[in-house]
Amino acid sequence: MTNVITQIPVRVAVGDLAPHINKAMNALDTAARDTRLEAGLLELVRTRASQINGCAYCVDTHTRDAVAGGDDARRLFALPVWRETPFFTGRERAALELTEAMTRLSEAPVGDETVARSAEHFTEVELAELIWAITVINAWNRLGATAHAWPLA
Repeated sequence: MTNVITQIPVRVAVGDLAPHINKAMNALDTAARDTRLEAGLLELVRTRASQINGCAYCVDTHTRDAVAGGDDARRLFALPVWRETPFFTGRERAALELTEAMTRLSEAPVGDETVARSAEHFTEVELAELIWAITVINAWNRLGATAHAWPLA
């Protein structure tokens, strides 16, 4: 007999209960997607932060979006161990390193070296956009992991 949970219940419907904040958060998300950064890179960043933060909804959403955008499932499977694989470009590695550092702020501050390594692969504007994108997905993750605000499809 298989123990399968068919759906995780919504804990707090934050979007419905505070629609004015939800509207603002969606506008911020839209702005963070309107960047010079490649869509695939952004999905890797969103997926990795979501994995670290334990947001099931976001991991599901962003891995599906990555595959729909043409990314390879093998790379997504290897994302938690990206440092140990040859599947990621230098630019992606720099973005993933910054993502992990920003997402794990409680463990250590983001070091100058991490930002400098990222700056080798991104223009100043792209780096600023990447920092915003990481910030936004971390906010979404905290909502999703805490409120279970959106059911998995």
